[in-house]
Formats: sequence, structure tokens, C-alpha cells
Amino acid sequence: MNADQTFRLILIAGSVIFAPVAIYHRLKAHSTGEQLDRWKEGPFILFTLRPIGIAILIGFFTYMVNPARMAWSSMALPVWLRWLGAGIAVIGGALFVWTFRNLGKNLTDTVVTRREHTLVTTGPYRWVRHPFYVAAALSMLGNSLAAANWFLLGGGALVFILLAIRTPIEEAQLLARFGGAYEAYMQRTHRFLPRR
Repeated sequence: MNADQTFRLILIAGSVIFAPVAIYHRLKAHSTGEQLDRWKEGPFILFTLRPIGIAILIGFFTYMVNPARMAWSSMALPVWLRWLGAGIAVIGGALFVWTFRNLGKNLTDTVVTRREHTLVTTGPYRWVRHPFYVAAALSMLGNSLAAANWFLLGGGALVFILLAIRTPIEEAQLLARFGGAYEAYMQRTHRFLPRR
């Protein structure tokens, strides 16, 4: 079995483990039936973030089905770096699961909060305000290194940049919703990395 087949199987195994958890938590959050106004994140983010994310998902699944179909964007990486990528992807997946469990029905795919939204400061939120974005960055970095694919790497970097651009908009919404409690939370945490 060549390296591409090995890493393909690793990424498939990770997806089989992670996807049901993500789907379960997304469905649980959407069970409220509440409509969310995605326009609040602004037209630039609205019309760039999701299409780029979908393109990356298509590329990722294409690689898992047949790595040769993504050969046009392959990179020559040493096997040790691909294994490091697989490890980073596992860490990102674990952080996703931990974040999902703490968010519960507060999970949204936009900057708007739900009517019964609560301020979450437990689990990974104890140390950073946006662990979901950190998990996304780690997962995209790890998966693209394991797949040795510059399209996935560049697209993942672009998605994280767009999420970082969207973050102040999201935090303004949370400040409007939770006021002093969120302001105090901001004082004791950083956006993406724990305070020292």
C-alpha cells in the first residue's frame, strides 16, 4: 500500500468517527426550528465563507474516494510531515467534539444567537472564546498535510482568515446579547489562544 492509500484510509477513518458526532450536534441545535438571520454577518462573509468551505469539503471527499483525482493539487511532503498532519487532525477533531458537547443547542453556523442562547464559558471556552474556529483550523491544517494537498491547505487557510474577519462581528452580537457578562469573559480570555 502506498502513502496516499495509507493516509486516505486514515482520513476516511477519522471522518467515519467525527462526521456522526458533528451531524448529531448540528441536528440537535437545529431541532429548535429557529430561523437565523445570516445577513448579520455581512454580504462579504456570507457569499465567500460557505462556498469556499463547500469547495474544500468536495476536495476532501474527492481525495478520500480517489486520491488520484486530487493529484493536480498534490504537494511533495515527507511522510513524517504527513503523519504529523494526521496527529494534528486528531487533535482538531477531539477539540471539535469537546466544543460541540459544551455548546449544545447554542451551536449556530452564523454570528446570530438563538432566542434561548446561553453564554458558554465551560470546557474549552474556559480558555479561549472561539475554540470551534481553532478546531476548524487544526482539522483543516492536519487533513491537508495528511493528504499532501495544497488546494486543501490554501482553502483551509482562507476559511480561517474569513472566520477571523467574522469574529469581531460575532463578538459584537454576543456583547449586545450578554452585556457585562460577555465583556468580563473577554477580559479573561483571548480569541484563539489561551492567556498566559
